[in-house]
Amino acid sequence: MSIIKEDEAEEKGIVEVAQLMLVSAKTAPKASGIDDVSAAIVYGKEKEDLTLEMEKMAEERNVPNFKRDAINVRDSSAVVLVGVRGMRSLGLNCGGCGYSSCKEFEESEKQMGKDFTGPNCIFKLLDLGIALGSAVKTASILNVDNRIMYRIGTAAKRLNLLPEASIIVGIPLSSKSKSVYFDRK
Repeated sequence: MSIIKEDEAEEKGIVEVAQLMLVSAKTAPKASGIDDVSAAIVYGKEKEDLTLEMEKMAEERNVPNFKRDAINVRDSSAVVLVGVRGMRSLGLNCGGCGYSSCKEFEESEKQMGKDFTGPNCIFKLLDLGIALGSAVKTASILNVDNRIMYRIGTAAKRLNLLPEASIIVGIPLSSKSKSVYFDRK
């Protein structure tokens, strides 16, 4: 008789849930039906590399919350990254990006800021938010603790984990008896 121990089942289950979260992000509605959202799952050695990068950023910036969030990543089984190619426009000339036309936006110089590349089309940012909401909904339905974290995305961007994305956000996943993402200091 084969036996799967609790820890092994939890680790495998988290990766399966993460895969379903990627499906949810991919199938989330997109403005004009144009998909510029990308996603990936990080676990194992690559998750530790992500954690180390966050700790490095905490030191460089003297921002303790990077360290706090790095602890959360280390305590997680996997991390889902969701990013967007936000430097393409929809051609609506809405001005949400700060330019008077999509042509002006598209011709603007794209620059790497402190954490992300911009400017970004507001509709692409909305697509990112909807994809994130859809992904965390899936995790929640499957009883996997999660939390959307900006700082994970900044480290993922520095590590070039989603090279096509101008902005990345991370979602750590855990199945401990108590959520590691709350009661944080």
